[in-house]
Amino acid sequence: MASTMAPTADATTVTELLSRGATDATAIAAPDRAPLDFGGLNRLVDNTVAAFNAAGIGRNDRVGIVLPNGPEMATAFIAVAAGATAAPLNPAYRADEFEFYLSDLGAKALILQVGDDTPARAAADKLGIPIVALTPQMDEPAGTFELAIDGGAPATNGGKAQDSDIALVLHTSGTTSRPKIVPLSHRNVCASARNISGWLELEPKDHCLNIMPLFHIHGLIAAVLSSLYGGASVSCTPGFNALRFFKWMDAEKPTWYTAVPTMHQAILTRASRNTDVIERNPLRLIRSSSSSLPAPVMEELEKTFSAPIIESYGMTEAAHQMASNPLPPRDQKPGYVGIAAGPEVGIMSLDGNILKAGDLGEIVIRGENVTDGYENNPDANAGAFTNGWFRTGDQGIIDDEGYLRLTGCLKEIINRGGEKVSPREVDDVLMQHPAVAQAVAFAVKHDKLGEDVAAAIVLREGEELTDKELREFAAKQLADFKVPRKVLFLEEIPKGATGKLQRIGLAEKLGLE
Repeated sequence: MASTMAPTADATTVTELLSRGATDATAIAAPDRAPLDFGGLNRLVDNTVAAFNAAGIGRNDRVGIVLPNGPEMATAFIAVAAGATAAPLNPAYRADEFEFYLSDLGAKALILQVGDDTPARAAADKLGIPIVALTPQMDEPAGTFELAIDGGAPATNGGKAQDSDIALVLHTSGTTSRPKIVPLSHRNVCASARNISGWLELEPKDHCLNIMPLFHIHGLIAAVLSSLYGGASVSCTPGFNALRFFKWMDAEKPTWYTAVPTMHQAILTRASRNTDVIERNPLRLIRSSSSSLPAPVMEELEKTFSAPIIESYGMTEAAHQMASNPLPPRDQKPGYVGIAAGPEVGIMSLDGNILKAGDLGEIVIRGENVTDGYENNPDANAGAFTNGWFRTGDQGIIDDEGYLRLTGCLKEIINRGGEKVSPREVDDVLMQHPAVAQAVAFAVKHDKLGEDVAAAIVLREGEELTDKELREFAAKQLADFKVPRKVLFLEEIPKGATGKLQRIGLAEKLGLE
């Protein structure tokens, strides 16, 4: 089969994005599976869109996807987005959560894997949502599937999606309030994929090892769509597993991977036993995003893999990436999340003015990859947008060279008797102790001060440390009111569904309230 040259024009729909890869070049791979090329992926997309259109599902109709992590999850997302709206959901949700999300989305169908015993099935039945059965074709290239979908009246709005159509809907985390629906258009997701692909200089020879969950914006955009935008490929694993990471690395021979900091830390704990694998499979880069990467972890990763560590800053409302550290030879700044990498990034005062370099304020963004607003939520939109800028809810500073430093999430700032404490600042100091592997500072209720500072700590293997010793260490660098009054040593800190450490609600989870 003759190869086709990837076009140079910017893609503004998922279908256009797929045309950027050579027909016979690998697009989707998976451990122990034959790879799927761009030609095969395009045929799978065409067949899926036609099947949905015949069943009455077309552009902007929501299709829930509850599938295990892996190549079929990636191809189902792409195929659904190409002709409808993909609504991936966390397979670990409980029945009542599935019922809430499917109802809130107004899903017209739900894709489930044949034989998968998931509470999503009963939730869909209760809501009268048709179930589309997906059967992976294990003897075919990775990601190939067949759908069993009941026919109906043909879709009135069929065919391939346009750039203003909604490609993807996700909910915000809803940590402190009802989750909000974030609609992302084809223009949004393609702009973000283009930004990441260009920033990392992805080429057809690049191969990403995806260990991120594919119901999350990080995995969907940063690993899958950015790779395909560059005409490159992505290997879709069953999900993060530190015990299998180096086996996958040896088999798949990736040039890069992207992950959250807790995953990087778990990988480092096994790296010393796999130095031969690392030497055989040199990485061009390692990307970190979705939460702050502690400077000691960044340094250890760089030393272990002899590769640049690209820390990036993203969020769902921006279709993931907002800022990123650049590739060498440009400067990497530990503790900074880089420079604007796609959208415009600014710092805004409380009264809505853009501040100058060095001033502390709320991080704001605007650009092609940013959502037009939350769905059916005028109150949230009124608070989220000011003068055309989206307010991220994060606090930070941009230095004279344009590098952004996060100082905390506004919702996470600890208000200790009127004194404001950034938990990220406390984290950074605690992580400098040689015995500390992970540290998360968080607020606990205090009867007189309102809130006080606490910290959850995981020690490095074989290390010992007392709370008094750690507090004394912290007091050398932190003002007294910022030193954690309570320190908990844990085997593992509770994480969210995507592997991120979560401060909000941690005191309650740990039985401190």
